[in-house]
Amino acid sequence: MTVDLTVDAVLVGRPVAFGPNGEPSGIHKTPCAGPVFVTETGLAGDGQGDTKRHGGPEKALHHYPAEHYAAWRQEMPELPSLVPEPGGFGENLSTTGLDEAGVCIGDVFELGTARVQVAQGRQPCWRLNLRFGTNDMARRVQATGRTGWYYRVLSPGFVTPGDRLFLVHRPNPAWPLTRLLDILYRDMLNADALAAMAQLPNLAESWRALARSRLERQDIEDWTRRLTTPGRL
Repeated sequence: MTVDLTVDAVLVGRPVAFGPNGEPSGIHKTPCAGPVFVTETGLAGDGQGDTKRHGGPEKALHHYPAEHYAAWRQEMPELPSLVPEPGGFGENLSTTGLDEAGVCIGDVFELGTARVQVAQGRQPCWRLNLRFGTNDMARRVQATGRTGWYYRVLSPGFVTPGDRLFLVHRPNPAWPLTRLLDILYRDMLNADALAAMAQLPNLAESWRALARSRLERQDIEDWTRRLTTPGRL
């Protein structure tokens, strides 16, 4: 499969107080005009408020398809006008023409002068509820599968809006992100699927560990803390 796209937007944001108790978040991203350095832990000038669950080498860059915005506006016309365009979901990269069905775990892309690899999908959290002013936005993102995905950085470099995002290697063509999302959120205790997921090359270790945990416990992890907005202390 040929994937050769243009990077429409490169976005960064610093953490600011965001949650009901002043929890910091870098979910608000703004576009950059010039070259941005792609480091092994993310874009220069970008940051995360919760570095335990966000960011790091296996979540260095978040890519969210621009076409998802039209789908959200159609389904939820009441969404606030402050997030009508790329940056609303906290993404670092925005393109048109590639979605969760068209990207596979382990895909290696040339991104400007950097080289990146698809490591995992996004597990949405309650910060999306606050961002969009609706208490179930994280659950909606999870249910629709419009999550976007994360890259690890294989080779640092620079990326500028208008650069190419070009697929150079696809080691796991049978593993589009949609297949992983189906295992995580729909066919959740399929032992054969979980066993295959646990052994999937290039998948982030945290996702492989999740599959192993489900196999061992024969139960689904509790999503409450991740999806439910915390109350004010």
